[in-house]
Amino acid sequence: MNFMASQTPIPPPVAPVVRPVTPDDGDSVVAERKEQKTKPPQMHQVVMLNDDYTPMEFVVVVIQEFFNKDRESATQIMLKIHLDGKGICGVYSRDVAATKVLQVQEAARQAGHPLQCLSEPVD
Repeated sequence: MNFMASQTPIPPPVAPVVRPVTPDDGDSVVAERKEQKTKPPQMHQVVMLNDDYTPMEFVVVVIQEFFNKDRESATQIMLKIHLDGKGICGVYSRDVAATKVLQVQEAARQAGHPLQCLSEPVD
């Protein structure tokens, strides 16, 4: 059986998309994005202090191992520590400097030396 429609089907009506119109009366506030500038991190210097008991050779080895200095640079830093009472071994971000201080103090403790090391902000 074949049925035929007497009229062509009409598609259902589609609702038009209505966008609300807001008049600009000048009272609206627009937030402007301000460009933020990030500052570089505060740097800290690792300072090693002189004492009368830690051998100079041990200080040179520690500077070479933990601060990646060659033998000549490590010797110069060790002499600065010996003559001036303290010497800067390196400048790092706060967390890295704190880690270096802990590494030096732990190595000195394990070797039985009273070597002291500290971190202070760079001005």
